Amino acid sequence: MGKELSRLKVEDYLEQGIHGPKEIKPGERREFLGTLRERVVIVLKKSQVFEKNVYPEIEQMMKQHPRSNLFLNGQMDYQYLGKYIKLAMSHNIPYKIVLNKDHNSELGMVLAEINAINKEEIYIEKQYHVQQVIKKKSFKAFFKRIVKKLLNKR
Repeated sequence: MGKELSRLKVEDYLEQGIHGPKEIKPGERREFLGTLRERVVIVLKKSQVFEKNVYPEIEQMMKQHPRSNLFLNGQMDYQYLGKYIKLAMSHNIPYKIVLNKDHNSELGMVLAEINAINKEEIYIEKQYHVQQVIKKKSFKAFFKRIVKKLLNKR
């Protein structure tokens, strides 16, 4: 038994030397841009990162978790990632652009701690209602301007 166990250790050691250290939960790491679910503070899907405005929840979490790291999906264009990189830099949070050619994660951004925190709610609802309110206001303002112009012409 003792010889068998030491032989397995040597094989593991050689295997790690050739292929690198064994990765814990590789599927989870691919999905969460190189980190584990248990470490995640908050995430944004790619569609959310594409949006023009920065989610205020991200900055709030950066303030609450100053020792966290930001992981960004390298399959996305820098023009979309840039606003989150600037935000991370302003809070002294290290960031890493993760490019995995074998797996295209649906996540665009992951803020994670170094150790496990097991946070239950990590997803943010899309900002539909905020955009709709803005559109209604701008349409109202536009309509008022048109009416004013028509009244001024008389």
